Amino acid sequence: MAVPYRDALSKIRLAFPQPVSDRVHDSYFVHSVMRAMDAVDSLKSECPILGERHPLDYSLARHATVPEHGMTTEQVTSELVTYCSGLAIPGHPQTQQNVVPPPTISSLIGVLLASLYNPNLAWDEYSHRLSMAEVEMVAMTSKLLGYDPTRADGFFTFGGTGTTLYGVKVGLEKAIPGAMENGVHEEAVIFASDASHYCRYNIAGWLGLGSKHLLTIPTDSRNSMNLGLLRDQARAALRGGQRIAAIIATLGTTDAFGLDDIAGIVALRDELVEEFQLCYRPHIHADAVIGWAWSVFNDYDFEANPLGFRPRTIRALAGARHHIAQVNLADSIGVDFHKPGFVPYISSLVVFRSRDDLDLLKRPHEQMPYLYQFGEHRPGMFTLETSRSGAGVLSALANMKLFGKQGLQVIIGHIVEMAQLLREHLEGHDCSTVLNRENFGPVTLFRVYPPGVDTFRIKEKEMQDHAYRDRLLAHNEYNRKVFHYVHTEAMAGRGAVLSLTDCYRYTDYGEPIVALKSFILSPFVDEDIIEVIVKKVLEARENIEV
Repeated sequence: MAVPYRDALSKIRLAFPQPVSDRVHDSYFVHSVMRAMDAVDSLKSECPILGERHPLDYSLARHATVPEHGMTTEQVTSELVTYCSGLAIPGHPQTQQNVVPPPTISSLIGVLLASLYNPNLAWDEYSHRLSMAEVEMVAMTSKLLGYDPTRADGFFTFGGTGTTLYGVKVGLEKAIPGAMENGVHEEAVIFASDASHYCRYNIAGWLGLGSKHLLTIPTDSRNSMNLGLLRDQARAALRGGQRIAAIIATLGTTDAFGLDDIAGIVALRDELVEEFQLCYRPHIHADAVIGWAWSVFNDYDFEANPLGFRPRTIRALAGARHHIAQVNLADSIGVDFHKPGFVPYISSLVVFRSRDDLDLLKRPHEQMPYLYQFGEHRPGMFTLETSRSGAGVLSALANMKLFGKQGLQVIIGHIVEMAQLLREHLEGHDCSTVLNRENFGPVTLFRVYPPGVDTFRIKEKEMQDHAYRDRLLAHNEYNRKVFHYVHTEAMAGRGAVLSLTDCYRYTDYGEPIVALKSFILSPFVDEDIIEVIVKKVLEARENIEV
């Protein structure tokens, strides 16, 4: 028998938060959220994952269809919770996977509030005070990074890739004026280091430059861009009639926390402008989506050390600060709060030293006749996105207020201290070697070797000596076996979840170096967990075949 639509509609309306306060229904809404939280909480155990991991049947998933009749909110909640089974718990001290932080309670509330009322940051008419929250976050972050907040401007976007995309796009408009309207009618190139994020390939392709016009510069032993090679390739490009769309400098590479020399890159850019009498200044974008958080130490008194960090930690923090303090020399900066800002995905901000740069992306009002009739904040006139959620803004603002500068100093200092401690433990055994010893962040890349290997000399030999190629490849496979053993044990609740990189960097003769990877971002990590990691690595050596 057919259900009159009005009867069905009355039930459907109960599935929404009520637009006018209804104490009974409001209580039902809160209870529904709590029930979901309780159900997810029941999946927790000593393991660093929710519930259990089972093989995923994608062929079955591809046959999914929309049900004829809907479920109740309670039934849907039960179904949704099952999709959380097998997820790694980012706050678990034994979860040390690739750049995934635990979100704070305050940041989760920020996401919930923004999701409840669905603001669109494209226009203050659709977001009202949330648009002001975005402006506040831009000002706070600009000042933290060393920009003049009265001149700087920026906005939240769809991820770290989005921040770099915007930086390069502005650079492209500077190098080829009118490209937004006329297209890319001249050859232009992008420079980035070989340790920079792989989004550089996407950006070169999606902007119409082509990935062949992405020029990748080798890095030195500290995973920093080689400025001599950058100078040579930039001169060659300019002599060949190409324009420089942008130079991407990385402040905190994903694999090793490598830090490029921003001051050196800016000086080189200015040298090229004068030498070639360029009619534009090549844009420098700082991809600081990881490293930005270390700017909270820009005014920290390392001599007095009021927070009491260990000497080795102080040295690492001071070393990072030396590079991060120069980030304000870049023309634009990318920031991910969903990395060392401890908020949920997605919360990414791109900031420009001069708000005039945004005018290069602005579209005429005639193209958007049904928007922007009033109001004074209209970022949708220059953003790629026509819809931007307020969730990233409110969650980031929540944590800025929750932590303050000192709170961020505490948590960043702690995760660096734990990473330094892991390195000490690994270097205390003759079977392991730390690869990124000269880098300062919370990520540690290391290799493990079978008995009989001289680990004090092997790193240089594998890197430089072509005669070691076969041994390098064998040791690559050995480290993969160690990783799989440790990962299997972790999934069973007997160790820590680490990551693996198939190419920490290339050897001098072109072979990739495989490395195990610990990326500490949980504030719950302490020395006992560090000891568990090392214990499991040593245990793996006893249980795998050479």
